[in-house]
Amino acid sequence: MHFIQRNRLPWLVLMLLFFLSLPSFSQVAVVVSFPPPALPVYDQPPCPAEGYIWTPGYWAYDDGYGDYYWVPGTWVLAPEVGLLWTPPYWGWGGNGYAFYPGYWGPQVGFYGGVVYGYGYFGHGYEGGRWNNGQFYYNRTVNNVNITNIHNVYNTTVNNVTVNRVSYNGGTGGIEARPTSAEETAMRDRHVPPVAAQNQQVQTARGNPQLRASVNQGRPPVAATPKPGAFNERGVVAASEAGAPYHPPANRAPAKTAANEPAARPEGNAARPEGNAAPAAPPTHAKDVAPHQAPPPPNTGNAKLDQKYQQQQQKLAQQQEQDHQKLAQQQEQQHQKMAQQQQKAAQQQANAARTQQMEQRNQQMEQQHAQQTQQMEQRHTQQQQQLNTRQQPPASRPPAAEAPRPPAEKH
Repeated sequence: MHFIQRNRLPWLVLMLLFFLSLPSFSQVAVVVSFPPPALPVYDQPPCPAEGYIWTPGYWAYDDGYGDYYWVPGTWVLAPEVGLLWTPPYWGWGGNGYAFYPGYWGPQVGFYGGVVYGYGYFGHGYEGGRWNNGQFYYNRTVNNVNITNIHNVYNTTVNNVTVNRVSYNGGTGGIEARPTSAEETAMRDRHVPPVAAQNQQVQTARGNPQLRASVNQGRPPVAATPKPGAFNERGVVAASEAGAPYHPPANRAPAKTAANEPAARPEGNAARPEGNAAPAAPPTHAKDVAPHQAPPPPNTGNAKLDQKYQQQQQKLAQQQEQDHQKLAQQQEQQHQKMAQQQQKAAQQQANAARTQQMEQRNQQMEQQHAQQTQQMEQRHTQQQQQLNTRQQPPASRPPAAEAPRPPAEKH
């Protein structure tokens, strides 16, 4: 079936706040006044290896352009054994269409009743299942090469109504409500999208050809074999748009309300989350901008100011050395990983070995991101401590002169 700095402290504070908010999902609601386009028609690329799970494409929104853009569907390595992907969706909330992000969890939750295809037919997931730590694929709805992947089964999916509507509620939207099982899944443990999925979103957002106003609902890159592989072999273009797309002439910007949930479809216990996330902080030390010492406080003492300036410059040099040292270490690990991957390919390693290498590579990237953020947190603390030490002392009243002893009489 075809379905589709100079002064770095403010930026670092925002970066830390962003990462601290990830586990609980940022409480920022984005509401768009007009609905997203219909889902395009496209073929699914073949599954690259065991352990990958299909994440369908969807329309995201870029408030900077006032336009929807297509995030291509792709195969993603599950972050943990036993987790399944709940796709994101748009839902009418009374004053606009709110975005509900996707997540990983033990069960598939509510995704608006949207028929994304390839196992996602509005409720649940018919594309595969976990069994004894291994993922088995339903070949009836997935593009799986049994020469490379042996964990397969065949189950026909009946009574599937095919439509291209990409949102829940509102005019022309899907009239679906969560089942009791989906409501339970929404309250279960959630794991946010992995780094590879965030990369897929950022790459799509930066491609003008994926904006709905440009491609008219028929994106030239509808699906990729792996996240970020927009220019590699196996990229799939949409064969046609799901329906004619006519965006409003005067598109109002999205409404953003911090710490306040947007209205949600009746019966849906999920909370809409922000689609336009802050710019992702650097993953590698080489991506961090060079440090520069901020101007020291003006104490009125030229000699003391010079001393403080030298301390600031010394700290900046030390932190830059930390950047270079960690960057070299990470680059060596990248080179070692590339050599191992090349060797595995030359030896025609089996699918299990390929999956293991992908998992190790993903773990390495997560470790690099953690190392980089820990280094930046340490540098922030160092800078704050130095700034505190360099503050001029508070003005104090002069000490009273001690009384003189009475003169001795001779």
